[in-house]
Amino acid sequence: MTRISSDNGEENIPSMVNNPHLFFAEVSLDLSRGSFQSGLDKLKPFSDYFADSYLFNFLFAKALRGLHNHALAGEYLRKCCDIAPANQVAWNELVELQAEAGEENGVPSVKFDPICSELESLTAALLKFSPAQTTENSDPTSILEQKQPFPDDTTIAVPTESLANLFSAQGAYKKAINIYTLLIKLKPQKAELYQEEIDALLNRL
Repeated sequence: MTRISSDNGEENIPSMVNNPHLFFAEVSLDLSRGSFQSGLDKLKPFSDYFADSYLFNFLFAKALRGLHNHALAGEYLRKCCDIAPANQVAWNELVELQAEAGEENGVPSVKFDPICSELESLTAALLKFSPAQTTENSDPTSILEQKQPFPDDTTIAVPTESLANLFSAQGAYKKAINIYTLLIKLKPQKAELYQEEIDALLNRL
């Protein structure tokens, strides 16, 4: 079994490295009792194993805060904020820590603003962002191509009298007839009127 060295001498790495819930619960109990040094001593040997763990870094910060090591506690809390930006627990703890540190030093505390901090991080990320270069290298659609009429038998999704009149005015009689034919089905009460329009257009073809 792998072994490590700690302040209490060499000991086996407990199986809780793979299942750390009991370990974290034990450390939390120490901290709740005010045994900050004991909790810190238990955490230290496992720093390499849980470096990216939100809970580990948070407990480490709590222990350091209890020992009044505000500077180092702040670093661990900021790491928590980086690991899980949406988790407000570490943000709030950091605000309290900075206020507490200011009071102990007898200077006005500059409170940590999590929103400003997150915006600064986003700004820094945006400054480094460069959009991917497009691989599109063809010319834009020409005006001539854009003006090309669609086929006479193209289905019209929303047939209207205005559209039929527009086609008639443009001389697109087949398109207008197509629209009137659709309108007869949609508005049978005006079928006679539409049929007259169709007949008139057929005479122009």
